[in-house]
Amino acid sequence: MDLLNQLEDSGLAQHFTVVGTHALYAFEAAASVRIVAGALATQDVDLLWDARQRVRFITDIKRLDKSMLQLLQEVDPTFVRKDLHAETAINAKGFEVDFLRRMQEGDDPHPFKLSDAEDELWPVMAERAKILTEAPRFSHVVIGATGKMAVMHTISPATFVEFKRWLADRPNREPSKRRRDALQAQTVQGLMDEGLLQAS
Repeated sequence: MDLLNQLEDSGLAQHFTVVGTHALYAFEAAASVRIVAGALATQDVDLLWDARQRVRFITDIKRLDKSMLQLLQEVDPTFVRKDLHAETAINAKGFEVDFLRRMQEGDDPHPFKLSDAEDELWPVMAERAKILTEAPRFSHVVIGATGKMAVMHTISPATFVEFKRWLADRPNREPSKRRRDALQAQTVQGLMDEGLLQAS
């Protein structure tokens, strides 16, 4: 939650969308339910950077005069860039923040570093991330374990389900992750079917 608030306070929230497992926190809050712990099991959060807004993003982060890693370190001083994974920041507890982007198209810069800082993070291109980049946004207030509140900007539930089903069908993906993907898709689809969650 602190990370989300940090992005809002810094004015950078518009450039990032929470994708992956953490989106479930927004969905369960909107549906006023608790999603089973097994579906929420993860030790990382995926932040999708919107390459379409890169000019504005560069302006915004230069205005802050801080790197993305420094912003993370204001939330938790133990965050460092993960060895051999320039797209990932990891803290002392092993929690990771992964920065993703769509596959290169048009005049997208590649590779792209989030700031000029030497130890800055480089969003990694992710297969089919264009679908997530262009998906309708879904925003909702979430409450962390400590009681802190934050607004989470994620993708629409319908897009989440579609993407998770695609991941679950990938034969080269780890079996445990495929099972989790299928469970997450089934869970969110169920909330929509019951009318507890709007598709978009």
